[in-house]
Amino acid sequence: MQEEFDLVVIGAGPGGYVAAIHAAKLGMRVAVAEEREVGGTCLNRGCIPTKTLMYATHIYREMTMCEKLGIFAENLSYDIEKLYARKDEVVLQLRAGIEFLFKTNKITLLSGKAVLEGSGTVSVNTADGLLELKAKNILIAAGSLPVSLPIEGAQLPGVITSDGILEQSGTAYKSLTIIGGGVIGVELATVFSSLGCRVSMIEAMDRILPTMDREIAQNLNMILKKRGINIYTTSAVEQIVQGENGLICHFRQKGKEQTAEAEAVLVAVGRRANVEGIFGDSISIECNRGIVVDEHFQTSLPGVYAIGDVIHGGIQLAHAASAQGICAVAHMAGKTPEINLDVIPSCVYTDPEIASVGLTADEAKKQGMAVKTGKYSMLGNGKSVIEMQERGFVKLVFDAQSEVLLGAQLMCARATDMISELSTAVANKLTIHQLGSVVRPHPTFTEGITEAIEAVKEKN
Repeated sequence: MQEEFDLVVIGAGPGGYVAAIHAAKLGMRVAVAEEREVGGTCLNRGCIPTKTLMYATHIYREMTMCEKLGIFAENLSYDIEKLYARKDEVVLQLRAGIEFLFKTNKITLLSGKAVLEGSGTVSVNTADGLLELKAKNILIAAGSLPVSLPIEGAQLPGVITSDGILEQSGTAYKSLTIIGGGVIGVELATVFSSLGCRVSMIEAMDRILPTMDREIAQNLNMILKKRGINIYTTSAVEQIVQGENGLICHFRQKGKEQTAEAEAVLVAVGRRANVEGIFGDSISIECNRGIVVDEHFQTSLPGVYAIGDVIHGGIQLAHAASAQGICAVAHMAGKTPEINLDVIPSCVYTDPEIASVGLTADEAKKQGMAVKTGKYSMLGNGKSVIEMQERGFVKLVFDAQSEVLLGAQLMCARATDMISELSTAVANKLTIHQLGSVVRPHPTFTEGITEAIEAVKEKN
């Protein structure tokens, strides 16, 4: 059986399904092939499940401290299976929403493994047999897979990835060792430590969240340690062995041998491009830790595009994949993309939240730029005091000459919402004066932005 389309998308994650819907609205006939569930890793095994669990465990942790507010909760407890059932409920609801959008936009959804057979040809191995699809354009949005550790003991029962820990029905761990102090590691450390789990985190770099602003990493490190999380940086795991009371991680920290024992070991050392089995035997596409693309997301094969986690050097963020998908479809349709891909905010949903966009002061200086910075401690913010928030700050980085906002780093409640205002400012090159002319309501967390702007002005 053979069908013809204007666009065939391989992968129904945030990049794939957004691109498909955008293409359909432009009048294209679209098909999407997905091997697993629509929504991809983000919806089913990543962003949404993690944030659902973080919301629930955050409430639980707050309830343990509510006596300070004059509220008394006796016999406080949790049911891990119900926490995970709520996670599944959220996932199913959002998944149904995507499937509804596919139907209303007349997008053909095919369940099965898709293989790129050549320019304009994709085969899909469905339950009803092998389908061959012809398309003017093909978009690869196959996402990523967890990176495994090439060490002894990595395959032992109880050693799991972020996919595994989020797909299960829920385990009330009393202890957990997390290998990796990046975004996935710190978010899941927050989830389980909030439930009373004894968490140890082992990170190879000299700090957790090594790709983010150093001050953010230092502050979060202090907060997590205060909550009882053991953090070992500059540490390399050498092997995992089964002990009498659990799994023992043997690691070396600055030349000194150390161990951490726990019921389970979570490996969260990053994700890699999911390119396995996507290309047919006769296909030759340039790959280098992912599919190589040009500025329009075209691959080395005519008519074939790639976006999201599957591309070389890509930013592994759901909203980045969605934006790339829209830009790729615009190019297919001969239109100029309206999205500025140079400004992509990053968020970490710990407590307090973390968000950043643009350049840090150090990054700007490395590029030879003179900067002005303004920083405000959120300990003086009324809303932060009301809600008993821990240490945090708003930091803004401006070009010293033009006074244009170059970047922002936030660590405070609602940071992941507040960053959008600053992303707009960076994308549109707004100045200190323009940002300072805005009246922000009181009491709100956004007042921290006004205070950081005033801190820049006071230095001049």
